[in-house]
Amino acid sequence: MQSKQKPCELILALDVPSLEEAKVLLNKIGPDLKWVKVGLQLFTKYGPSIVTAIADMGYQVFLDLKLHDIPNTVASAIKSLKGLPVGLLTLHTSGGPEMMKWAKEARDEISHPMKLIGVTVLTSMDKLQLESIGINNEPQNQVSLLAKLAINSGIDGLVSSPLELPLLRDELGTEPLLITPGIRPKDAEANEQKRIMTPKEASSLGASYIVVGRPIYKADDPQKALSKVLEDISITV
Repeated sequence: MQSKQKPCELILALDVPSLEEAKVLLNKIGPDLKWVKVGLQLFTKYGPSIVTAIADMGYQVFLDLKLHDIPNTVASAIKSLKGLPVGLLTLHTSGGPEMMKWAKEARDEISHPMKLIGVTVLTSMDKLQLESIGINNEPQNQVSLLAKLAINSGIDGLVSSPLELPLLRDELGTEPLLITPGIRPKDAEANEQKRIMTPKEASSLGASYIVVGRPIYKADDPQKALSKVLEDISITV
């Protein structure tokens, strides 16, 4: 018998250019936020110190680096995170099973509690974009292929479009973590995202975490916007 799906949690995508702006924003948000996503923009500028700075403010860190290289290089990068307060770390599933297995072994070797999360098909990619790089597969089918490859390689969870949530829960069950970007509250702009869904819809379809950025931190009242998203994902539909 499958275990019950855990409640959905919110991750704020902290896609701002500086630590100072990040601190100002987080001080506006209030205490209800638990998770923050640190991506390439901040990590490239500040390195590991940005992770420590965010964690010292009381937040759990989702480090979204999307590692993709030869197995030894990815494993070495993961070992370099030893002692750093990272809760979730992304890598590209298209790196293949050997790369993902080495990543898991490296994480286990340093006894780090972080979860490894495989990126399947970026939410900015649609069928036309996939065809342009030589992948003649529907986005949903490509997600399914890469998702199974990742789980079979020992990866803890996946990043995928909210539109693939029903498929992945049906194929993989409730155990893998599913982290869902491409979330836009009603009336929010889609921006470059192609495959989007509201917080309430994604939560009801089995997302473990939803990732929301601009609709919160660009809002006139970020704390109010955050509270509305938290309210939406707490509603059972």
